[in-house]
Order: sequence, then C-alpha cells, then structure tokens
Amino acid sequence: MTTAQIYSHGVPWEEAFSVAQGYSINGTIYIAGQFSHDMQGTFIGVDDIEAQVHQTLNNLDRVLAGFNVTKSNIAELEIFLVHPQEHLEPCVAVYKEYIGTHRPAVTMVGTSGLAFPHQLIEIRAVAHTD
Repeated sequence: MTTAQIYSHGVPWEEAFSVAQGYSINGTIYIAGQFSHDMQGTFIGVDDIEAQVHQTLNNLDRVLAGFNVTKSNIAELEIFLVHPQEHLEPCVAVYKEYIGTHRPAVTMVGTSGLAFPHQLIEIRAVAHTD
C-alpha cells in the first residue's frame, strides 16, 4: 500500500483551513496554489508584480524541496494572474529566468482578483518524483 506524504510551510492558515501545500502519492506531487508570503505568513510585494512572482516561485521551490525534488520535476503549472494585460510581460520575464531550459506544460488564467486583497499571482503545480 502506498502512503501519501504532505508538506506544509507552517503558516497559520494551513491549520485554519485544513490544507497542505503539497501532497505526494504514487510518484506524483500535487502542489497547492502558491502566492507571495514569507514563512511567517506576511504578504510580500504589495503592488509589485515582479516581487510577488519571485516570492511565489521561491515558495514553490520550498514545496518541491520538501519532497526532495527541484523545478526540473515540474510537469505542469497553472498560473493565475490578476489583470494579465498589465502583469503578463513582467510575470513571463521572471518566470523564464526561473524555469530556464525546462519546459513544463503551462496554463495561464487571467482573473480580476484572487483570495487575498494584494495578491496579483498564484501558481499551482503538478510534479513527479522520478
């Protein structure tokens, strides 16, 4: 029988909402939507899309590291972006620097808002352990 593993950042809302940041089973890692906060839960980069993309990707890397894998194990990303007409180009520039030559499947969804008032981006992912 395969045992599932979870990863959590340890921020207050994980317990409050009964969520994990990552869930791994049978070689597949499902990564919850990551956004721009530090490990104390403080929001980073109000009104600064580049700062938010960097912090969001740092948080994604933390989840991957929690399962002993790296961004090269990412199979799929779903990027939710507030006001994409304004934020698409800076988001893509930071993403391209981050992802390098790796080419996961990516879907970008434009939206008028996300869960938290200052949140401009959220990224969820699926990765593999092999």
